[in-house]
Amino acid sequence: MKLSLFGSIENFMVGLQDTLRLHGYTDRVLTERQLADAIGGSAARRYGIVNRALKSRNLLRIKRGLYALPAHLRSTPLHPYVVAQALHPGSYVSFESALSFHGWIPEAVRQTASVTPGRKSIDYETETFGAFTFLPLALQPYQFLVGVERHRLNDATALIASPLRALMDIVAYRKIRWQGVSWITEGLRVDIEQMSGLDPQTFQRLCDVYKHTAARAFANRLYDALAQHRELAR
Repeated sequence: MKLSLFGSIENFMVGLQDTLRLHGYTDRVLTERQLADAIGGSAARRYGIVNRALKSRNLLRIKRGLYALPAHLRSTPLHPYVVAQALHPGSYVSFESALSFHGWIPEAVRQTASVTPGRKSIDYETETFGAFTFLPLALQPYQFLVGVERHRLNDATALIASPLRALMDIVAYRKIRWQGVSWITEGLRVDIEQMSGLDPQTFQRLCDVYKHTAARAFANRLYDALAQHRELAR
């Protein structure tokens, strides 16, 4: 059902909120098609409604063709990782962003970094949700989502790398060769006790993910170092 609630400038925003709520779009990242479906009417009418909402800051443009309601009109906050998924469908959040999400590094990460299935790096700068970068990796076929988990963030979901997958994505992207575990514990400030609790099978699965032999060798060396740490800790 299409609602005609925009008869005047005074009530157009109330009508837009009610219409988006009726369609279940209030807390989502919105595409042009979803806005058109919710608002209905002619393209000129939709253009006028959207433009007025943007000018009054009652609708936010994330990028061309992608929108969201501002925080004061939503029932739950919109997480930047959910925005990342909308900016580049098929990607997953990784690198320091995922390590911070899992509590593996103490610093907050301002830029949301993701792995893209494409071949080119892509960057976005948004006024409300910060900066986003999407980076390609040399991965074996059908291994893109190994070690990637789906997480519920308020009323939406996002694909986020597990801690070890995020760490190995950093290694693979920067082409880091094994320098000892101190590169991780001192350079990235990851607690070795957190790594020591990893399931050994996850190392084998991740060795099959990356095309570069240096990344696979790094995973094997890290596995050996953690095994030695556990042995010494007994």
